[in-house]
Parts: sequence; C-alpha cells; structure tokens
Amino acid sequence: MSALPRQHASADHRARVLRALGVTPWQRRAAPAAAAGVPECAAAASDMAANVACVVVLPQNCSTRELDLVGRALNACGAVLARSARVTVSGGQLAAGVPEARAYLVFGEAQAHALGRALPAAVMHQAQIVLADEPALVLTSADAKRRLWNALRSVRRALAAAGG
Repeated sequence: MSALPRQHASADHRARVLRALGVTPWQRRAAPAAAAGVPECAAAASDMAANVACVVVLPQNCSTRELDLVGRALNACGAVLARSARVTVSGGQLAAGVPEARAYLVFGEAQAHALGRALPAAVMHQAQIVLADEPALVLTSADAKRRLWNALRSVRRALAAAGG
C-alpha cells in the first residue's frame, strides 16, 4: 500500500480541532516590558493581582491529607478554581498579603475573620465570599463535604456571572 504524504494542518484548523475537543493550548507569554519607574517584580505582582479570579483561605497547619482533599475538590471544579491563589492564616492573621479577587473561598470561621480584618471594605463589598468548613472537618463529616460542594458551586456561579 502506498501512503499519502502527511500534510501539516494549518494553525486555524488546529485551533478549531483543539477547541472542539475542549483543549486550551498553552502559549508562552512574552516578557512584560518594565513600566517606567516601576521595578519588574512590582509590575508582575500588580498584573497578577489584577487577574486573580479566586483566592482560597486555609488554616496554617493543614495536614497533607487535608491539602490533598482541597486540591482535588478545586481541580474537580475546573481550571479557574484549580489555579486559584492560596493564602494561609496563622495566629488570626493572614500569613501573606491577600490579592484582590472576584471570589474568596474561606475554610473556617477563624480564617473568615482574618480575611475580614485584612480586606478593605470596598473589596469585600464587590467580592463573593463563600464560607466552607475547615478541611479537617470535611475529611470526617458527610455534612461538611456536602457544604463544601455547595460552596464550590456558589463560587463557580459567582465567577461565571462575573465573566471569569
């Protein structure tokens, strides 16, 4: 049998096929030009903060099993939640600065109080803040698991309504 020579598909055809399959191709970003008078790392940090869709606020001393549970739940809800920023709370204070986001998924009341102390009122008013049980409780309680899935559903709806 004679095989036909393989023809390379055009970029448009490849993009249509990948879109039909639900695949988002990765593209390397060009290095951002440094803003006048602004260091590169500060420009990158402000760009990252502007593009944050969701922030997950966790207690500091989560076990590996608890972090795995949270990661799998976020992955199950799509790429936007899987790539969400994660911030920990220790001693009633956020361990790092919290970026402004459209939605916050908070695990536990103590973390919610710490988030409330750290965020400006205008940001809290515009963002969707969803409370879930602490990861340790989610591992042991069926009701906590149900509340987690409902919280994830609420965050997904809020992000979809905001266009993210």
